[in-house]
Amino acid sequence: MRFRTRAFLLCFVPFALLLAGNFWAIQKLVKSTVRDGLRTSLRENHVSIARLRGRSDLQNSRFLKVAGENASLKAGLELLASYPANVEARQTVEDQLRESCQQMGFDFLMVSDSQGTPLAGVIRENGQLTPFKASPAGVPEQGLMMQGDKVYQVASVPIDQGDENIGELSVGEHFDFSGFNTPAVLVRNGRVIESSVPGVALPEAEAILKGCQGHGECDVRLGGADYISLPMEASSLGDGYLLRSLQNVDSAIGPVQSVLNRVFLIAAIGMVLTALMCSVFSSRSMVKPITAVISHLRKSEDTGLLPEFQEQLSSIREIRDLTSSFNHAAGAIREGRETLQRAYVESVGSLASALDARDGYTAGHSRRVSELSCATAAALGATAGELEAIRTGALLHDIGKLGISDTVLQKPGKLTHEEVAIIRQHPEIGRKILEGVQGFAPYLDVVELHHENWDGTGYPHGQSGEATPLAARIVHVSDAYDAMTTDRPYRRGMSHARAISILREYAGTQFDPRVVEVFADVAMALDPDVWPEVTPQAEFAETGRA
Repeated sequence: MRFRTRAFLLCFVPFALLLAGNFWAIQKLVKSTVRDGLRTSLRENHVSIARLRGRSDLQNSRFLKVAGENASLKAGLELLASYPANVEARQTVEDQLRESCQQMGFDFLMVSDSQGTPLAGVIRENGQLTPFKASPAGVPEQGLMMQGDKVYQVASVPIDQGDENIGELSVGEHFDFSGFNTPAVLVRNGRVIESSVPGVALPEAEAILKGCQGHGECDVRLGGADYISLPMEASSLGDGYLLRSLQNVDSAIGPVQSVLNRVFLIAAIGMVLTALMCSVFSSRSMVKPITAVISHLRKSEDTGLLPEFQEQLSSIREIRDLTSSFNHAAGAIREGRETLQRAYVESVGSLASALDARDGYTAGHSRRVSELSCATAAALGATAGELEAIRTGALLHDIGKLGISDTVLQKPGKLTHEEVAIIRQHPEIGRKILEGVQGFAPYLDVVELHHENWDGTGYPHGQSGEATPLAARIVHVSDAYDAMTTDRPYRRGMSHARAISILREYAGTQFDPRVVEVFADVAMALDPDVWPEVTPQAEFAETGRA
């Protein structure tokens, strides 16, 4: 992402988030306020319904008392209570109940004996009053009762003959939701048995309302809309029954939300445009000078040097201070780098000279190995950076011999096994000498691994094949060639042709075959007069002290 874009976003996004956060908070506040209003409205509605039902119950109780004083009904009840199996007595009572039911407009009437055992009753089904036989448990004295798939609201009155109770008259009406001006559900022992919520089936309503524990208030989602559900505590429904009213929150909030959205949309558009213009101006004033700084810095990728800023990039004081400080830092770094480079070159030359000064026979060995290795690496397509690493690494490849005793290093005769083991320590000694200096890190592999063989028989780690870096494999071949073609205290140097033939003989075992072939071509291009012609009796095994 471009810096200009990031700067713009840093200016604009916080403002946009703040605006969105305020809108969300106001929406929440409006919704909470509407919810509180709905709760208050529902509670007031419940109280009104309870009062109306109280008046209706009072009126029904008067009808019941009148019906309970019916002399014919009392006589029929006494006869039926004495002869409960008498069919004619039952039919007589049922006829009396049917007549009273038609006169009073109830949906069912039933009489029970003094023990509460149902004796006879009639119920309205499909517009007709038919005989009704209740279960032995009877019906509740007051509240709701289910008969089949219908719910009835029941009330009862005792039937007395003088001071003696001879039975009870129960009357019921079909429980109708039409008296409620809000959707409602009727629950019995956790199961929804009736509902007036539009578009919601009973199983769905039952599943949703399971989260509403007991008689508490709860929020539910039915038919894709949010509802508030409140129990009607004021209504007496009987054991196990609970009536819950529901109010659609979304429909109540909708009009307010619509107005609020329009107001916020207009305000948001104006504020966003203002913030957009301010953000664009601010980002440009910051981005333009910083982009110029970045452009100058990218030029250092070609030179590797930090640039200096000559012109005034910005009128902003902080940007001017930044470029001025950067110019001072760039000059100091450049001067330090030049000093370090001079010291580094001098140190490498001093180390190579110190090594060659120990033995007149090996004088110039490190330089020759460096030149041969660079020529071979160039023929293999090495980059400028790789050539520089190989050049310096080859100069330092035998630096570990500074830690080897002169009695072993300059011994004129053949070395013993113990002395060979000491000589073979020089790669690891060389690494320890150089690894403490950060600038020598690129050359450690050449110093440590230039005696590893292609077949894994070399030292110090026994690496094989391409596990050894290419630079170390090139120095290995160049080192062996120079050792074979120069005079040593223990033998004369061999001819160029002989050395090349030995290198090819051991290609694939001791040396990388590809490096040997390229080296042979490079060596052939050199002047043969610089390579001493000597007898080829020297053994290649003696080159282990190279």
